[in-house]
Amino acid sequence: MTSVTDAMAIIRRGTEEILLEEALLKKLEKGKPLRIKAGFDPTAPDLHLGHTVLINKLRQFQDLGHEVLFLIGDFTGMIGDPTGKNATRKPLTRDEVLDNARTYEQQIFKILDPAKTLVVFNSSWMNEMDAADLIQLAAKHTVARMLERDDFSKRYKGGQPIAIHEFLYPLIQGYDSVALKADVELGGTDQKFNLLVGRQLQEVYGQEPQVVITVPILEGLSGVEKMSKSLGNYVGIADAPDDMFGKIMSISDDLMWRYFELLSFRPMPEIEKLKTRASQGANPRDIKFLLAEEIVERFHDRPAAEKARENFIARFRKKEMPDEIPERTLESADGSLPVSSILKQAGLTQSTSEARRMVRQGAVRIDGERIDDFEKELAAGATHVIQVGKRRFARITIK
Repeated sequence: MTSVTDAMAIIRRGTEEILLEEALLKKLEKGKPLRIKAGFDPTAPDLHLGHTVLINKLRQFQDLGHEVLFLIGDFTGMIGDPTGKNATRKPLTRDEVLDNARTYEQQIFKILDPAKTLVVFNSSWMNEMDAADLIQLAAKHTVARMLERDDFSKRYKGGQPIAIHEFLYPLIQGYDSVALKADVELGGTDQKFNLLVGRQLQEVYGQEPQVVITVPILEGLSGVEKMSKSLGNYVGIADAPDDMFGKIMSISDDLMWRYFELLSFRPMPEIEKLKTRASQGANPRDIKFLLAEEIVERFHDRPAAEKARENFIARFRKKEMPDEIPERTLESADGSLPVSSILKQAGLTQSTSEARRMVRQGAVRIDGERIDDFEKELAAGATHVIQVGKRRFARITIK
């Protein structure tokens, strides 16, 4: 049995806030399994490593003996989460939500223990509500409280429209906690307001309020914007082993430690030893190998991780990839840049015409893969290692 002190140390790792920590201590001291809730709207078919920061924390709770309620927001997904949005978001169709939800179920058990996971859909109780029930729920919160939310407040003050249905999203997310009798709810830092609505509604319905735990938003491969598929700076948990390994190896040495803390299952004392090794002269690339292997093994298996490392070395070391690669940051006006322009701006070629010629000759590689289209666009928010010929390299970040 893990002591409460040790359990709290595990839970605190990689968290932003625990509200309220004293309440969590009291729940743990009862010695009973807790109901740990986390909700995911199936807005896209694939999960990426940014999502797994939260899922990893759920796994830690499972390892401590608690039950995970993995809530798929098929009902709320059709409303559209307004969090962080400066305009009303287009809701998904029922078919889109269900298709995406199926892929979530397939992917989460690469991390979670199926025996300790209850997958639930909030349509199960929301579809049973009639209009009168929804109005009664809406009566339990105020417009003034809604406008305390940063994104709502900015839109209201800026004269931008806020649709009434957007106010329903945090209410329904909060009611999910009532329906599930959650003891703890986890979410990203951008979800703090919604999570606190859950606490407030549980009190209204006579339940003990849930503890709210927020986890950081993981930076994407560039270390600038949050990890996002739309920004092209992500590592998908369904990515092929070689792609996954290569993307992780492309991150900066500083960002590596952030990934170790939030994504690795290694104990923190072990990670601190790796930091000491790096400070004493160990090659950060070799330490990054350990991170990349761990992530690939988690979502594939050990042989796949070892093979991905061998393939990476074959692609890069055997092509005389230097240990020190110059870094360049390029600005994009419309969210992407063509390869020919990138090569010119980064100083890898003297002109765009030379860039096109080198691409046509097969002399240009992006993240180890030869490309043959000089009009190929690379999205802003990502970092890529680009090679021209045998000796020209640059690590390019597009903003």
